[in-house]
Amino acid sequence: MNKKILALLLGVSLFAGCTKLEEKVLDETSSTGSTDKQIAEGLIAPVYAKLPDIFLHTNYFALQEISTDEAILPYRGGTDWGDNGIYLALHKHETTSTDPNLRNTWNNTFQGISRALSAIVELPNNKDANAKVFLAEARAMRAYYSMLTLDLFGLVFKKEDPRETSVVLRGEEAMAYIRTELEAAEPVLDNTTGPGRITKAAVWGLLARLHLNAAVYRDRYAAAFTFQKADMDKVVEYCDKIIGSNAYTLSPSYFALFDDANHTNKELIFAVDQRSDLNGHNRMAYFSLSGDQFPIPAYTGANGTDGPAITSDFYRSWVNAYAPIDPAAADPRFYKQNMSVYTNPNDTCVDAAAYNINRGILRGQQYGLIRKGGVFLKCDDGKMKVGPLFYDTRNRPTMPVNFTEQVDFTVAGSNYNTGFRVSKYEFSKTSVSGRNFGEHDIVILRLADVYLMRAEAKLRRGDAMPTALADVNIVRASRTASIPAPPLLTINLDLLLRERGFEFYWECQRRTDMIRFGKYESAWTEKTNTDKNKRVFPIPQTAMDGASIIPGYLVQNQGY
Repeated sequence: MNKKILALLLGVSLFAGCTKLEEKVLDETSSTGSTDKQIAEGLIAPVYAKLPDIFLHTNYFALQEISTDEAILPYRGGTDWGDNGIYLALHKHETTSTDPNLRNTWNNTFQGISRALSAIVELPNNKDANAKVFLAEARAMRAYYSMLTLDLFGLVFKKEDPRETSVVLRGEEAMAYIRTELEAAEPVLDNTTGPGRITKAAVWGLLARLHLNAAVYRDRYAAAFTFQKADMDKVVEYCDKIIGSNAYTLSPSYFALFDDANHTNKELIFAVDQRSDLNGHNRMAYFSLSGDQFPIPAYTGANGTDGPAITSDFYRSWVNAYAPIDPAAADPRFYKQNMSVYTNPNDTCVDAAAYNINRGILRGQQYGLIRKGGVFLKCDDGKMKVGPLFYDTRNRPTMPVNFTEQVDFTVAGSNYNTGFRVSKYEFSKTSVSGRNFGEHDIVILRLADVYLMRAEAKLRRGDAMPTALADVNIVRASRTASIPAPPLLTINLDLLLRERGFEFYWECQRRTDMIRFGKYESAWTEKTNTDKNKRVFPIPQTAMDGASIIPGYLVQNQGY
C-alpha cells in the first residue's frame, strides 16, 4: 500500500525515459543483458532527464517569474493565453492548488527525485568504474530537486527505500537533509563533467544558495528575516571555493551566455544540457516574441507566441538607474542590436546565413522577415527582405508589431503588442516550429551569481561596503565585448536586488530573490496582494488527494 500511496502523493510513476549523457542517448530500462557500464549509464541519465521539462516556460519559469515584477502575461487580444485565468492569478498572487503549472512542476520535480532514488539504490552494486561518481551525482541531484520543492512548496520528502513512505520535512530539518546530501556527494564529484552534469563547483554553489536563503526557510512567514552570520560565512566560503578554483570565467559577451553554443561558455557552472537532443526545447527563446517574428529564414513556421512581457515597473528600474542615458546605451545586458535596419532604414536585404534577431529587451516597432502567403519575401538579389512587421498572423495586417511599455490586465494593456518583450536565449537555428530543438543550455548557476551571492552575504554579515561593491563591479566590468556597464559607486541591499534583476532577469531567480529581500509583498502592475502566505505555493490538489489515504500525512500550506 505504501508504494501506491507514494505514487499518488508525488504524482510519480517509474516509467522509462531517455536523455543524453555526454551526447549519448541512454535508456533507463536497458539493463537486461547489458554491461555494468551500460547499466550504470542507464541509471544516471534519467536523473537529469526531467530538467528540460521542469524548465519549460509554463512550469518553473512561470512560477518564478510571472509571479514577480519581472514578467506579466495578460489575455492577449482578449482571448489568447487565457487558460482559465491562471497567469492573471499567478501575477496577482491568487494562485490556487488546482493550477496546472503547479501540478506539472511538482510532478516533474518528484519524477526527478524518484529516478534519483532508483539510481541511489542500484548503483552501489554496480562494478563500473564510474558508478561511484554516478552515485554521488544522483545524491546531489536529489538534493537539488529537493531544494526546488523546499523553495516552492516549503517541504521536502525524504526516504531511502522505495518500498517505504516518505517522511515529510520542513524548515530546519529540510535544510539539514539537503545540506547533508550535498556535503556527502561533494568529495566524490569532480569539476570536469559540467555544466550539464552536477560537479563539485555546482554543489558549492547550491550550498551557497541554501545558506543564503536559510533565514527564509527557517521562518517562512517572518515579518523580517534574521540572517545568521554563520550562514553568511558559509555563503562566502563556498563562493570563495568556486572563484578560487579558477575553473570559471565571466563571459565578455553577456548574450553569449544564452547562445546556442553556450555549453562551452566558461561562466556556466550548472545548466540543463540541450545539445543535439530531441528532448531539448526552444521555449525560453520563443515564449515572449510576437507571432509575426520569425527568427530563422529556414522555417516559415518557427515564430513567437506573444506571451509574457516585462512589467513597466521592471523597465522603469532600468530607466531610473541610468537616466538621462537610455539603458540600451548604458548597459550591455539590456539590449544587443543584431539587425542593422533598426539604425539604418536602408538595410532591408540580409543574407539568410547572417540573419539574427536582436537580443535582450525589445521595445517599439519590430523589424524582421516578412512572410506573405506562407513564404518569406526576398530581395531581387536573393537576400532575405526585412522590414517593419505587422500582425498578419493575428489577421490584423494594419496593426504594427510595436511593443509598448504599457502592459496590464485592462483591454488596452492586453493587446498583442503590449509590453516590452525579452529575447534572452538565442532562437535555436534548428527549431522547425519555434517550440522544439533548443540547442542552448538553460542556465541554472553561473559565475556572476557566485560573485553577487558573495556580495550579498558580505553585506548581510556587516562587512565593509567596499568589499561587497568590489564583487558587484567585477561582474559589471566583465562584459567587455561591448562597452561594459559603468561601475557603481556604492552598494546596499536595495541596489543589490536591483543589480540581481539586471543580471539575472528571466533566469528563474526573481521570486526567490524578492522573498529574501522582503519585497514579495510589494505592489506592482496588477498585483496588490500583501499576504505573506503567498511566499510559498499551495501543494497541488492532486497530491493532497493522493495523500488523503493516510490521514494527517500531508498538510496544505497555510492560507490555501
